[in-house]
Amino acid sequence: MKRIGILELLTDRAKTVGERALHLFLKKQFISITPQAISVWCRQMGHHVRYTTFYGLGDPQANLPNDLDILFLSAPTYLAPLAYALAKIYRKRGVRTVIGGAHAKSFPHDCLRYFDLVVLQCDRALIAALLNDEFAPGSVVSSAKPYDEPPTVEERLPEIKASGFIRGRPHWGSSIPMLASVGCPYSCDFCTDWNVRYRALSTDRLEADLRFTGQHLPKTVLYFHDPNFGVRFDETMAIFERIPPPLRNRYLVESSLKLLNPERLKRLRDTNCLGMAPGIESWNGYSNKAGVGKATGSEKLARVLEQLHELRAYIPFLQANLILGLDVDSGDEPFDLTRDYLDRTPFVWPQIHMPMAFGGTPLFDTLLREERIHARMPFSFYRQPYLTVKLKNYATLDYLRRMDAILAQAASNRTLWRRWRMSRNPMIAAANYLSTLDLRNDVAELQATVNHLQRDPKMRAFHASESDELPAFYAHAYRKQLGKYAEWMPVAESAPILSNEPVTPVGGGTIQLV
Repeated sequence: MKRIGILELLTDRAKTVGERALHLFLKKQFISITPQAISVWCRQMGHHVRYTTFYGLGDPQANLPNDLDILFLSAPTYLAPLAYALAKIYRKRGVRTVIGGAHAKSFPHDCLRYFDLVVLQCDRALIAALLNDEFAPGSVVSSAKPYDEPPTVEERLPEIKASGFIRGRPHWGSSIPMLASVGCPYSCDFCTDWNVRYRALSTDRLEADLRFTGQHLPKTVLYFHDPNFGVRFDETMAIFERIPPPLRNRYLVESSLKLLNPERLKRLRDTNCLGMAPGIESWNGYSNKAGVGKATGSEKLARVLEQLHELRAYIPFLQANLILGLDVDSGDEPFDLTRDYLDRTPFVWPQIHMPMAFGGTPLFDTLLREERIHARMPFSFYRQPYLTVKLKNYATLDYLRRMDAILAQAASNRTLWRRWRMSRNPMIAAANYLSTLDLRNDVAELQATVNHLQRDPKMRAFHASESDELPAFYAHAYRKQLGKYAEWMPVAESAPILSNEPVTPVGGGTIQLV
């Protein structure tokens, strides 16, 4: 019997009172399913398990016992330095450290600098083998395929209470991570799921989960992590429609605009769909996914606006994802179209991103081959509003100024007031307010970056790929983000290993790298 800790890092440290509220009620809900599944499997195998998350308040070690045998850790890439610092601390205590999740999948070579084992994908059998010490330290391990089914909501209830609730009780923003399918029929080059085959999961388990939450957790929101929810729409919605209306929880999904039409939107509304996040992706590409054929530019904007207004008639909350600065973008047009889009859709929460090169994607391979990734930039900056790559058609300072104007418009008092007026219920209004505060933090960070670029020639040389010396501005921000953990992950160690060398063996299994 082993003493097992499972820690999921959700976000960085909250620094202000406003951030504390944002993290407590919103970012605390960024929980994933797989860490919860591993916790359930370990409990079912008879081990002592402590599952916890870090959402920016307190200390990430606070809820973990001091006598662990194994620590499982999951983190997004921008929290990798914190994950590495924790791995150093626990390895020094003799704890075997294991990392999985998004960052491990994207950058396994870099993870092996600090973790004993790196897991690319897992199932219950692989976790059992890992707990039996069947893998040597320095290994990247993987099941032959992802797990067929996650544990049910009822089985995950202890983990859900420990993560999404406050003192074991749900609140107005509590959500439960759900999964009805994996993979996506589209292969966007920036997406880490670009090569994951679409596969629907068990409809029996989905129905059992919907009935359990409706009976026992009626006030929670079900957040479906499916990369594309509407692929087998009729089959999936038939399950939702079997649930009696009084037992239907509100739920959130991501879906391509191409898969939606008025009849499908009516079924989503009638089964209590609270929110949807379609992907616009770019004004000059990925148009088929948006359901606008080959339309680009102003024609695509006009058709997307029509679709979003149609969605609003059925779905209370909308969020749309957009990337500016991809290689298909140039000149003023993408930014002019985005300003017009923001002005005409205040009811849509705008997720506006800079290009980001995550390992394992075709975009990463292209940028690595063309030497357009800033190799000295720590993983801490693989998040908005930082630029970690060299753009094809924009100088860095010009691009960041343009992005500053866009994000400032999205976070302005005028836009916030219009969002409030168009919010369908108090929960959406509160979420919009807290998210706007978060976006204003991004604007402040971006403006600080622009100001330093304007006056620091070394920083400009770094972004022009004329120097590989990390600018003092980024070194200071790196240490500030890590706080006391910066001594465990000093700036001198912060340069990542960027590699697209394949590590997953055919048929899964394990591969020894060191």
